[in-house]
Amino acid sequence: MTIRKAIYPGTFDPIHLGHCDIAVRATEIFDEVVVAIYDRPLKALLFPIEERLMLARDALRDHPTIRVERYSGLTVGFARQVGAQAIVRGLRVFSDFELEFRMALANHRLAPEIEFVCLITSEKHMHLSSSTVREIASLGGDVSSMVPPNVEAALLARFKELGDDAPGSVEMVSLRD
Repeated sequence: MTIRKAIYPGTFDPIHLGHCDIAVRATEIFDEVVVAIYDRPLKALLFPIEERLMLARDALRDHPTIRVERYSGLTVGFARQVGAQAIVRGLRVFSDFELEFRMALANHRLAPEIEFVCLITSEKHMHLSSSTVREIASLGGDVSSMVPPNVEAALLARFKELGDDAPGSVEMVSLRD
């Protein structure tokens, strides 16, 4: 019996309910899903890798066919390393499609044996992005409907630690205007 395995890569800074929904729905297609947290993205992060791993593991702890791992380097290299046959990505809005399509084509060129599966985000999570969650939390807004309870607690603690510098520590999109 062949185990169908997929990775779901991202920075997950922080993991939110939309991410959790995609990971759980992917388990309906694959026997095992590895939430692959990239450890060295080229962007400023709110949480270090160890904390992002801990938050994701706690958020997904009730799903035994999901495991959370860190990785660096090429995503297709990690997929090969763990024996995954597919890379799962979530699509929220139409503008996500172009980026995901280009990444899928490039990765397929590097690893033609690995399939790319895009899952459409559930309508109730379409507005969610990690940057939106960070921005709302930094301004003292309620993110309890957007993230698992452990992530809400971590966000509150992080922004309390940052104090008055909290809003300046995340990229602001438009919620302050």
